[in-house]
Amino acid sequence: MADTITIRPDAETSHALDILTLDGASRSAAIRQAIIEAGMRAERAAAMKRAVLNMDLGEPDGIDVAQLIAADREDER
Repeated sequence: MADTITIRPDAETSHALDILTLDGASRSAAIRQAIIEAGMRAERAAAMKRAVLNMDLGEPDGIDVAQLIAADREDER
């Protein structure tokens, strides 16, 4: 048996729910679909973040950006 979830929608949530039910979907079906889609987006975002963090950065180019910035700041003084 599925769990029951109760929400107390504010004006913005009620408006969004009105939009999601324009096609005749029930409020429950629209809410379920929105939760599923939000979960899928969160999973995709986490997978993309992991992929970026695991990217091979290649070989260092020998440029010390911090040293260059420090040198530029010394010239400004």
